[in-house]
Amino acid sequence: MSADIVITEPRRLYPYQKVAVDTLFERLQQLPPNTNLLFQLPTGGGKTIIFSEIAKRYAEGFNRKVLILTHRIELSRQTSDVLFDLGINNKVINSEVKTLPSQSPYKAFIALVETLNNRLQENEEFLEDIGLVIVDEAHNNSFRKIFHYFENVNILGVTATPLSSNKKLPLYQTYRELIVGQSIAQLIEQGYLCEGVTVGYDVNLSTLRIGTNGEFTVGSHEQLYSQIAMQGKLVQAYEEHAKGKKTLIFNAGILTSRAVFELFKAKGYPVRHLDSTFSDRERVETLEWFRNTKDGILSSVSILTTGFDEPEVEAIILNRATKSLTLYHQMIGRGSRVLPHKKLFTIIDLGNNSRRFNLWQFPIDWQHVFVAPHLYLEQRYKDEWDYEMVNDYELPAEVRERFVNSSAAAFIVRDRYLTALREGRKPQSVLDESRDDHFARITGNASDYDEAIELFQLLKEEMKYRIKQFGKCINATANHSDWQTQTYTSRLRRQLVTFFAEP
Repeated sequence: MSADIVITEPRRLYPYQKVAVDTLFERLQQLPPNTNLLFQLPTGGGKTIIFSEIAKRYAEGFNRKVLILTHRIELSRQTSDVLFDLGINNKVINSEVKTLPSQSPYKAFIALVETLNNRLQENEEFLEDIGLVIVDEAHNNSFRKIFHYFENVNILGVTATPLSSNKKLPLYQTYRELIVGQSIAQLIEQGYLCEGVTVGYDVNLSTLRIGTNGEFTVGSHEQLYSQIAMQGKLVQAYEEHAKGKKTLIFNAGILTSRAVFELFKAKGYPVRHLDSTFSDRERVETLEWFRNTKDGILSSVSILTTGFDEPEVEAIILNRATKSLTLYHQMIGRGSRVLPHKKLFTIIDLGNNSRRFNLWQFPIDWQHVFVAPHLYLEQRYKDEWDYEMVNDYELPAEVRERFVNSSAAAFIVRDRYLTALREGRKPQSVLDESRDDHFARITGNASDYDEAIELFQLLKEEMKYRIKQFGKCINATANHSDWQTQTYTSRLRRQLVTFFAEP
């Protein structure tokens, strides 16, 4: 027996996992060589358990070896541990493995894609007798470059989101068909995933820029999310909905993440920062601190979207926007693990992401995503913010009839705000203009003070709407917008008192 083997109690498959294994293995048996299959299952559904069980059945049933491809060392280690639990002797091919002189002891290999690509470029016969290739996180196109080394084999790709990271290389070009597992909603209903409660905050994303990859740029993210107003909104959101909970904060850039760390540290909260520049030792130490800190806050930059599993996470904060459906699900999935004392987790959205993609647990037709990925990669989602900001408040017909003596011209707060910025005026001047507009409309249609106050009341919803628009332009907190509303209405009333008191 190999010294690598660790004897443990085999993991039992949940009913839905067994159905998935049976379905996939039966389909693999039916497919001819060089025919590839794709499997979708939500993050937290146990894809590693499922494809490891398939690897075991394949190695034992066909007496050929299985290659499992990953792109993170953490995923390689997790997969290796699961295979050992199932009694499958395996070898992780990392940067330290230069040669494999004796491959007979192993039934499976787990390889980092870049490392294996280097080995195969040096020696195309680096691995022997591979019959099945399993690709974890199959939406990542980095795997395609080594597929040509494996002929007369089947490839099984697994992913939570069957949407290629490159719209020029859709997954349907690599995989013949897609098999869809249980949905997020089904796994929640059956008690295998936590229910996510989403709290959204209005954020003005108009300054974000889109890069050549179709995603919002890191630079424009850094400029927006490092602003004092956005940092205040982040702290407010945490204190209102996640205080005392083990919390993951996802940022787009390192500067933002470090600023978040300093912000929470200054307020006395237990917080750490983690990014890709950390050494292995620093990374391990940071994650160990997070696991052992009940109310710990970990601010990171994408690095924890895959290959990280901390079931105790109770709150996810998206301190960023994304146009990637895959990244959206990966980030939120980090909080979906269920525990005996944990049936719910909180999702705080500071990037209008739930408007762009719908709520995390909202059903998605993955078969349609698979066959028509361009509709999703092009992101034909529109933020409600965009619609709301380009229109003025529409007065009810019966209210409009009371203002026949004044102009019906639209007052678009965003346009006025942008004009003020171009002219070098203070943003607050926009509310001054709005108040002047309301004053002129009231005084132009009221014969006395009593009628003026009546018209004032009829316009209050429009006032609130404009102030809400203004708050979005400057990324104001709810408390600040409430204060602006009180100030706006009290000043307007004083103007009316003065006007109608004049002889």
